[in-house]
Amino acid sequence: MRIGIIGYGFVGRAIVERVQNSAGRFDLAFVYNRSSEAMAGLAPALQLNDLAKVAETEPDLIVECAHPSFTQNYGEAFLKCANYMPLSVSALADDDLRGQLEKAAKENSTKLFLPAGALIGGEALLMRSGEWERVRITFRKHPDNIDFADSDFDVAQINGETVVYEGPVRGIAHQYPRNVNTMVTCALVSTGLDACEARLIADPALDCAIAEVEAWSHDGGTFRTEKRQPMVGVSGTEMVDSMWFSVQRAAGGLDDMAELV
Repeated sequence: MRIGIIGYGFVGRAIVERVQNSAGRFDLAFVYNRSSEAMAGLAPALQLNDLAKVAETEPDLIVECAHPSFTQNYGEAFLKCANYMPLSVSALADDDLRGQLEKAAKENSTKLFLPAGALIGGEALLMRSGEWERVRITFRKHPDNIDFADSDFDVAQINGETVVYEGPVRGIAHQYPRNVNTMVTCALVSTGLDACEARLIADPALDCAIAEVEAWSHDGGTFRTEKRQPMVGVSGTEMVDSMWFSVQRAAGGLDDMAELV
């Protein structure tokens, strides 16, 4: 199984190392990074400098670890030659783009994979995706672990526990794209981007991030999960492990296989 990696930052570098240490289970098809200098330690044969030539590397799976723009600009081309898993899931909040990608996957017999990331219970949501009456996902984080760059929220307003956003997942995906990939995945496997409710709460008293998912079904059933995790930047410390698990599932490296990986 040949895996291509887009982005050679913290996450991309970690996944490349795990592919290389997989005892022959996986091979690197290519590594692409906007700055070629960052790839100086990689064998030149593994370095791809032009994404227009991605098909020439014969990848089976392409994993994006960089920015939503790669899905926007190259997603269709990737799906013409390989399965594709964007870790920047917020790109899929664009219905038109997601439709184009799904169409490309169908036409080329490839797959578009959703990484589970920090989502606990995603398979349970997906299993009853047409039965949920209401789904809500809440993130509670220290303000230092929230990227406010794309929002107009005044951080000076935070004085104790503060609701930063409350509304549809579609809205938060545009305002906090680096923070809510898991929220987008939750919405896509349950009630959709407009119906799935999102809450982002900043709390200076927190020393970890808390992710809560609540769901209520039409037949009266309920579902709830809670996850607490130390943070590094905007991500939980388990991020690399969860992403590597998703890569293995998408690449067929584990026994159980599902669209939600």
